[in-house]
Amino acid sequence: MHRLAFALLVFLSAAHAQEYPARGIRLVIDTSPGGVTDLFGRMVAEGLSQKFPQGVFVDNKPGASGNLAIDFVVRSAPDGYTLIFASGGGLVVKPFLEKGLAFDVMNDLVPVFNFAQTPHILVVPQSLPAKDIAEFIALAKKETFAYGSAGYGSPPHLSMALFAKVAGLKMLHVPYKGVGGAMPDLLAGRVQAMSMALGSARPYLKDGRLTPLATGAKQRLSGLPDVPTSAEVGLGAWEMSAWFGLFAPRGTPAEIMRTLNQSLQAVLDDPKTRERLSQAGAEPIGGSSESCAERYRADHKMWGEFIREAGIKME
Repeated sequence: MHRLAFALLVFLSAAHAQEYPARGIRLVIDTSPGGVTDLFGRMVAEGLSQKFPQGVFVDNKPGASGNLAIDFVVRSAPDGYTLIFASGGGLVVKPFLEKGLAFDVMNDLVPVFNFAQTPHILVVPQSLPAKDIAEFIALAKKETFAYGSAGYGSPPHLSMALFAKVAGLKMLHVPYKGVGGAMPDLLAGRVQAMSMALGSARPYLKDGRLTPLATGAKQRLSGLPDVPTSAEVGLGAWEMSAWFGLFAPRGTPAEIMRTLNQSLQAVLDDPKTRERLSQAGAEPIGGSSESCAERYRADHKMWGEFIREAGIKME
């Protein structure tokens, strides 16, 4: 009898997986339209819609630093029909910077697929008389330089705080509401540096208003082949790449997770997708749900330790 019940359970589970998706999928994005998270999220939705005739529709839910979107998803049924696309790095630092969260990002969300990453580059305004990292550090040791960020706890903030620690510098953090808000002061030289994704910096690199000094990537970027990596300039402990992935509510069946992961890998393997990512200054990642979860946990541990040691707090 037990064998019959077990066989029936296996049959129903397999049938459920084969039927998925039986209806449209809601892909929640925790930012407003127009940013890099939204750009990559819509690439995911478009690619999955080509695989799933039922379609995938985007639902932007900005607000409260993405918490409105996260709370909505973790309270949704774990059936694969409500998912979230978000910055993995932004998620893992929440427990260390924000109090009173109604959810536990490390347990209430399950990593499904690591879509892409955007390596950061350290840039300075053209007016700053520093053409490489060594000159920048020498100047920054003579006077206190300020750096801009997209806000407390944002990747540009954490990246520059880590850079300052590795380089042995004391720098002043000036937070803004997003990368765009920081650009006027950075271009004018009122703040002397910023760590940002290539996609955001590219227009200002092309017209010469910003100078790239180093990348936080493991290898030189194809879009900036002449700019050295942090390791090449002796600052290997400074590595920074913001990554973006798909997450599901805790309890989502393994069969559905596997279907989503395999479908997204096919999307990412498409040369057109890779070309679009390259144009946005991003690198494809891909891989299993397990590898995505490993990076999720590793980043949580690493950034948690750094935030505590550096005494970084939300203001």
